[in-house]
Amino acid sequence: MAVEILLPKLGLTMETGLIEEWLVPPGTPVKPGDLLLRLATDKVDVEVEAEGTGLFHPAVASGVELPPGALIGWLLEAGEQVPSGTGTGTATAAALVPAQTQTPVVGEPGAITRTGRLFVSPNARRVAGQRGVDLAQLNGTGPGGRIITADVLEAAAAPGVPAPAPQIVSPLVRRDAVAAGVDLGTVVATGPGGKVLRSDILTAAARQVPAAGAGPQTAAAQTAAAQTAAAQTAAAEVIPLTGMRGVIASRMHASLQEMAQLTLGTEAEMDAAVALRAQLKEQWSAAGIAVPTITDLVIRAAALALREHPRLNASVRDNAIHVQPEINVGIAVALDEGLMVPVVKRADQLPLSAIAAESRRFGQGARSGQLALPDLEGGTFTVSTLGTYGIDFFTPVITPGQVAILGVGRLRDSVRWEGATPVRTQVLTLSITFDHRAVDGAPAASYLRSVVSRLANPLSLLA
Repeated sequence: MAVEILLPKLGLTMETGLIEEWLVPPGTPVKPGDLLLRLATDKVDVEVEAEGTGLFHPAVASGVELPPGALIGWLLEAGEQVPSGTGTGTATAAALVPAQTQTPVVGEPGAITRTGRLFVSPNARRVAGQRGVDLAQLNGTGPGGRIITADVLEAAAAPGVPAPAPQIVSPLVRRDAVAAGVDLGTVVATGPGGKVLRSDILTAAARQVPAAGAGPQTAAAQTAAAQTAAAQTAAAEVIPLTGMRGVIASRMHASLQEMAQLTLGTEAEMDAAVALRAQLKEQWSAAGIAVPTITDLVIRAAALALREHPRLNASVRDNAIHVQPEINVGIAVALDEGLMVPVVKRADQLPLSAIAAESRRFGQGARSGQLALPDLEGGTFTVSTLGTYGIDFFTPVITPGQVAILGVGRLRDSVRWEGATPVRTQVLTLSITFDHRAVDGAPAASYLRSVVSRLANPLSLLA
C-alpha cells in the first residue's frame, strides 16, 4: 500500500520549506532513518529521514517551496504504481516539473529565479572564498538552481569575470534614461542583482560624448536633463518580507501587539567580573577550556537569577500564566539576513565553561548555517546584546511565547564615589523588557537586581 510522504513541520513558526535536494533517486529502497531530502526553512537547513519502508518515488521536483503538510512523495511496495488522481496535496503545478527541466544553464539570462536566498553548497561556498568568485553573479546548475562546486570552478577558470546577470530596469528608471538620452546598453548597473539605479543613469549621461555636430548647449542640456531626472524621487529598493526576514517581521509585530511590554534599566558594576574573566582566561586557555565572554557571564547570572524569580521564566496562553519547568536561555545572534536565537538548554544547571562552549558553537553555527533545529527550539527566556556595536541602552522586544528578555549594553568606564573620592570603575547597562500581563514592575526590578548582584560577586557564577 502506498504511503504518503508529507513535508514535515519543523518548529511552530515554520510556514514554508524548500526542497533543496532529493538525496535518493526514484525507485530506491529506503527504510526508517535513511536520508531522503535536504530541506531549507527560514531558520535552518536540515536533512529529513524516511519514516517508513518502501520504494521511494518523489511527487515534486527539487527547488520547490511548499507549506508543511504538502504531499511530496510516496513509499511504494515492489511493483506498485503511484496512486492515480492523488495530486500533490498543496503543491503547485510548478512543483510537478521534473528536476532535469529546471536545471539552469550557467550564464543564461533568466535561467534561475531566486526568492531572496542564495542557495549554495557548503563546499561551493568554501571554494568561492578561496578563488575570489562572487557567488551572487553565478547561476547554479544544481537542484533548484543551487550553486555547486562545479559552477564555482567553471567561473574561476573562465577568462575575465563571470557573465553578468541580466539588467533589471524599473519603468521609472527607463523613462529617466529616455529623457536623458542614455542608451541602457551602455549603463553599468550598480544595484543588487544587476538592477539599474537612477544614479547609474546620471553617471552614464555625464560620461556621454556629444554627438558629431552637437554644440556645447546640446551636451549641457543632456547633462541637465539627466541631473533633473536623477534629482526626482529615487526609486525605492523593494525587499520582500519573506524567509527569515518575514518570520522576524511577523513575530516582532505579533509580540508588540499581543503583550503589554515595559522596559526597566540599571547599571551593573563589572570590575570583579572582568578580573575573574582575566584570571579564567589565563588558566582555562592553557587547559583548552572555552573562556567565557562578558555575555557568557551575564547568561549564567541571568539563568541563576531565574531560579529565584520563576515568573519571568514563563509564557502566557489560554488566559493563564504557565511557569516553565526548565530554564532554557536563548542567545540572540545577529546575521546579515536577520536574527537567530539558539537556545542553551537548562542553562542554570550548566557550568560556566559549558555555557561558554555552547555560545561559541552557536555563534559559529549560526553564521555558517550549521545549526540544527533542536538548537533553536525550547527557549523560555532570551538574552540579547548590542554591546559590541557600542550601544549602552536599548529596549529589546520579547520573543513570542516568553514573558521577558534581557538586553546587555557595552562594557564602559564609569565613576563611583567612595565618600568624597571618585573611583574609576567598569559598568554595563542591563535592560529587562517584560510582559506586564505576567509580571509587575517590582518583581521585574527585583530580578534585575539579582542579576546585578551576581555579576558584582562573580564567584557565585562558578558554583
